[in-house]
Amino acid sequence: MYAAAIDQGTTSSRCIVFDHDGNIISVAQREHRQIFPRPGWVEHDAAEIWAAVQGVLAEAVDGLEIAALGITNQRETAVLWDRRTGEPVCPAIVWQDTRTDELIAGMDGEIFRERAGLPLTTYFSGPKVRWMLDRGLRERAERGEILFGTVDSWLIWKLTGRHVTDVTNASRTLMMNIHTLAWDDELLAALGVPRAILPEIRPSSEVYGHFRGIPVAAALGDQQAALFGQTCFEPGETKSTYGSGSFLLMNTGAKPVVSRHGLLTTVGYQLGDGPATYALEGAIAVTGSLVQWLRDNLGLISSAAEIETLAKTVDDNGGCYFVPAFSGLFAPHWRGDARGVIAGLTAFVNKGHLARAVLEATAFQTREVVEAMNADAGLALTSLRVDGGMTADNLLMQTLADVLDVPVIRPVVAETTALGAAYAAGLATGYWDGLATLRANWHKAAEWRPGIDPGRREREYRDWNKAVARTLDWVEKP
Repeated sequence: MYAAAIDQGTTSSRCIVFDHDGNIISVAQREHRQIFPRPGWVEHDAAEIWAAVQGVLAEAVDGLEIAALGITNQRETAVLWDRRTGEPVCPAIVWQDTRTDELIAGMDGEIFRERAGLPLTTYFSGPKVRWMLDRGLRERAERGEILFGTVDSWLIWKLTGRHVTDVTNASRTLMMNIHTLAWDDELLAALGVPRAILPEIRPSSEVYGHFRGIPVAAALGDQQAALFGQTCFEPGETKSTYGSGSFLLMNTGAKPVVSRHGLLTTVGYQLGDGPATYALEGAIAVTGSLVQWLRDNLGLISSAAEIETLAKTVDDNGGCYFVPAFSGLFAPHWRGDARGVIAGLTAFVNKGHLARAVLEATAFQTREVVEAMNADAGLALTSLRVDGGMTADNLLMQTLADVLDVPVIRPVVAETTALGAAYAAGLATGYWDGLATLRANWHKAAEWRPGIDPGRREREYRDWNKAVARTLDWVEKP
C-alpha cells in the first residue's frame, strides 16, 4: 500500500504517490490557466483546477492501493461556489491579486495582527471574499446558498462532500483567531463576511471523508506542508523553500509568537486532537526570479544553471551588492516604496561579480529573516533545512551556510511539500505510526558548513545593510 498527495499549486496540479520509506513511486502533473483580466488582478477557474486534480489523481494512483490521500495547496486563494450545484459562482481570486488594496486602506490593521497574527494586506483571502460578496453575491451568501473555501476546502468538498478546512489554511484568511483556532466574530464583522459561508475548521491530519474508497485524511498549506515534510517537529527547527521567491518557516512550538520584527504568525500543523504547533514565517519576494531576470533581461547567462559557473569565475563579489526590491521589500522590512539597487560598483566589477552578488542576495535576505525569527522566538537557529529548485546550486548553498553561520542541509527527497501532505494523511490512517518513523525516513543528501572568516561575514553583512538602506523611499507618495 502507498500514501498519496494532491499538490495543488499556483500554476499546476500534481499527484505524487510515496511508499512507506518516503520514496516517490509515481507522479502526474497538469497545468491550468493564469487569468489576468486587469493589471494587478489574478484569477483561476476553480472548475478547471478540479478537472486537473481529477486527471492527475487518476493517472498517478492507477493500479495502486492507496492507504491515505493528503492535500497541499496554494494558500490565500479564495473560491466561492454554489452549495446545491457545487459549481463556482465566480472566478477564484488568487493570492497574488491586489484588487483589494483600496478596500483595506480604511480598515484598522492592529486588530488583525493581534487576533489573526497577520498584517492587513491584499495577500490574504478575507478581503478577497468581501470583494466578491460586494458584487452581487451577498444576499445569496447570507441565505447560506454560497460557500467559501481556500483551495484545500474546495477540493475536500469535491472529493468528499464535506465543507471543511484545516487550521493552517484557516490561519491565512485574516478571519481565524490564531489563539483560539476558531473563526473570530470581530474579524468577520470588520471584513463584512457572514459566518454562514465559512467551512468548519479541522485539524491538519484526520480523515475528512472518502473518495472512491480512499481516505482523504490531511490538508496543509503548501509552506506548512514543506515544514512537515522536512520533519521540523521541534521548536527552532526551520526550513526554507527556494523558488521564484523564498519562504522560511520556523517551528515555534505550542504557543503562537506574535511577531514584532516583520514576520507572520501562522499555524504550522495540528495532528488529530493534539495541540496545534505554530510557526513564524518570513516571505522573500525575489530570489530565483532574480536569476531569471539576469538571464532574460540582461542576457548575462542563457540558462539559470549557468549562474553558478559564472559566479565561480571570481573569488568574491568585488564589493558589489544587489538588493532586488523590484516591487518593494517583503519580510522583515515590508516597504512598498523600495526599489532595487546595485551598490558598490567600481570599474573593477565584471559580470562574474554581478553573478555572485545575485546569489548572495538570496543568502543575505535569508539572514535578515533568520535574525527576525531568532529575535521573535527567543530561539537560535542551529541548522537550516532547504528545498526547492535553487538548492541545486551548490555555490548558493555554501554561501547560505557562510552568511548564516549554520549548516545548510538538503534532503534526499526534494518534493517536501507533497511528502508533508502524504505524511499527515498517513498518520491519520495508521499507515505511519508516529513522528519518530517520519524522522527515520528523512535522509540527508548534502550538507554545507560555514567556511569563511567571521570578520568577513560581518563586514559583508554590514555592507549589505548599507545597500538595503539605499533602496528605501525611492517611490514618492503623490
